[in-house]
Amino acid sequence: MMEVHQAKAFLAVAEELHFGRAATKLRVAQPPLSRLIKQLEKGMGAELFERSTRHVALTPAGKALIEPATRLVATSEEAKQAVRHAVSGETGRVRLGFAGASINHKVGELARQVKAKRPGLMLELHSSQFSHLGLERLLDDSLDLVIGRWDFIPAELNSCILAHEEVMVVLPSNHRLAHQSRVSMASLSEESWITLPGGAVSALSNRLNSLAMSAGFVPRVVQTAPDSWTLVVLVGAEIGCAVSLDSVRDNVSSDGVVFLPLAEEQRPLEVRLVWRASDRNPALRSVVQIARTMFAQARPTGELNAQS
Repeated sequence: MMEVHQAKAFLAVAEELHFGRAATKLRVAQPPLSRLIKQLEKGMGAELFERSTRHVALTPAGKALIEPATRLVATSEEAKQAVRHAVSGETGRVRLGFAGASINHKVGELARQVKAKRPGLMLELHSSQFSHLGLERLLDDSLDLVIGRWDFIPAELNSCILAHEEVMVVLPSNHRLAHQSRVSMASLSEESWITLPGGAVSALSNRLNSLAMSAGFVPRVVQTAPDSWTLVVLVGAEIGCAVSLDSVRDNVSSDGVVFLPLAEEQRPLEVRLVWRASDRNPALRSVVQIARTMFAQARPTGELNAQS
C-alpha cells in the first residue's frame, strides 16, 4: 500500500529524474529520500527507477505508477480542501424553517445570497413551520435556523432581527369601519375574531389579546386559520375580523378585505432569525453572517429571553 508522502516523493523523483534535485524540491535531505523510495519499491515488489552514477530513469513499473500516485496525491489534497471548506463554512448543510407569505420573500432573498456567496453550502428549506412549531424543532435539533416572530425566546437561543412589521386589523371590505383611515380596538369589542395557530406562543395572538385587554374586552375567537392566506379568505367571507401584518397585506391577495392601521400607538413586531447558541456548525455561522449583512436592521441579541 502506497502512502501519500511516498507518492509525493516518488512523483518528485519521477519529474526531476535526479535524487538531489528532488530532495531540494521536497525540502528534505537526499539520504532519507533514497530510503523512502527503496521502502516504496519493497512494498510494491518492483524497482521503480534505474539508477547509475550518471542518470536516473523510470522503469516500466515506475511509469505505470505515475497515474495512480498522481490520483492519490490529488485525492489527499481534495480531502484537505474539503475539511478546510467545512471548517470555514464554505460547505455544509443548514436546515432553515419558516412559514407565512410575509416571510417567503425574505427566505428567497437569503437563499439567493447564500447560493451566490457560498455555492458549496446547502440551504435546506422547510416551509409551514409556524413560529411555535419552528421553535420546538429548533430546540429538538430538527432545524438549525428558524425565521419567525416571538415575544419570548429561550435563553439557550441566539437571534438577530431581520425586519420590523406593523400590526394591522383585517376587516371585510363591506364592514362598517372599512372606510376609516384608522380603527381603534375599542370599536371592535363586539366582533368575532379569527387567529393563527400557536395560542399563547404566537406573537400575533398575544398582540390581539394585549390590544383587546387594553381596550377593555376579551376577544371572542371563532376560528383558527391554518395560515395567513386562509385567514384573509375567512375575513373576506365575513366569518370575523383578524389581526395581521403589513407584510401580509403586501404579499397576499386581499380581495374582499381591507387592512387598516390601528389608532392605538404600539410597537412593531420583530421578525427574527433564531438559532441554538451552542451550535458550532461553521455553515450555520456563514448563513447567519450573510443574513446580518443583508438586512440592515439585523443585530445579534443572544440575551433576549423576555418580552421586548
